[in-house]
Amino acid sequence: MSELRKIAEQCLRDESDAILQLIPQLDENFDKVVNLLLHCKGKVVITGVGKNSHIASKMAATLSSTGTPAFYINALDVYHGGLGVMTDEDVVVALSNSGQTDELLRFVPCLQERRIPLVGISGNPESLLAKNSTYHLNVHVAHEAYPLNLAPTCSTTATLAMADAIASALVVCREFKEGDFARFHPGGSLGRRLLKTAREVMRTNELPTIPPDMPLGEAIIHISKGKLGLAVVMEGMRVMGIVTDGDVRRATENLRERFFFVPVSDVMTKTPVCVAPNTKIEEILRILNNRKIHAVLVKDEKECLVGIVDNFACYV
Repeated sequence: MSELRKIAEQCLRDESDAILQLIPQLDENFDKVVNLLLHCKGKVVITGVGKNSHIASKMAATLSSTGTPAFYINALDVYHGGLGVMTDEDVVVALSNSGQTDELLRFVPCLQERRIPLVGISGNPESLLAKNSTYHLNVHVAHEAYPLNLAPTCSTTATLAMADAIASALVVCREFKEGDFARFHPGGSLGRRLLKTAREVMRTNELPTIPPDMPLGEAIIHISKGKLGLAVVMEGMRVMGIVTDGDVRRATENLRERFFFVPVSDVMTKTPVCVAPNTKIEEILRILNNRKIHAVLVKDEKECLVGIVDNFACYV
């Protein structure tokens, strides 16, 4: 192993150990912090200085996206007018490895005067931050990552992990579901799958449809032109079945020289999977995976074919 990879491995081991060492440090204060945030009637205001300011920002984003209204504010801004955004119904979370950060400590008396609860998260349970917090969570680490033991590495990783632990506990307490998550992430892929419906993604133009008496030799051309790996067998407006690439391959092996002249009705799947136009994409993906198929037909309330949804459409 190269020297550089040895350094990387040691760093990863150090940071992994730092996270695992948090487990024995969990106590009843963790429960109290989660309950405080769970029943907060206002906002969760998260602040930090230096590297911890980035952790604070990430924590606020994670909480907000999982049902706990939160935002990040720089500790310097708090002392220069930022206190105006805080109300008596808010909770403040302050991150500091030493727990002695002056920029954080300076506004603690203001919070105490207004009786705004303060959650301190630091690596020093004897610090001023810890002693003046409503509840304190200890994220002490033995050392920073190899080789210098100087730059915040293990300490910030531990703080981030504790923030995620709080968010995870709140998700369970709030009975937060995938649908709830999607409401806060409508632009993401998960939000798309959970909120969008077949109607919004289905293909409706130039659907590959063929009659049941069409010979397989001709049907191949329609399947190829349709670029969906299938053709829908129709009799008038009625869906009779579906012929897929797989059906064609199996028919080629079984029918041999007769293949080109056999009607599609002899090899089609007579009970194709169909969904309604308002079926959610997430449900369609579940059907595709469970049935091991790559497309479903979309039929309206009159049982008329109105579109086709394939795997690709679910993710685009």
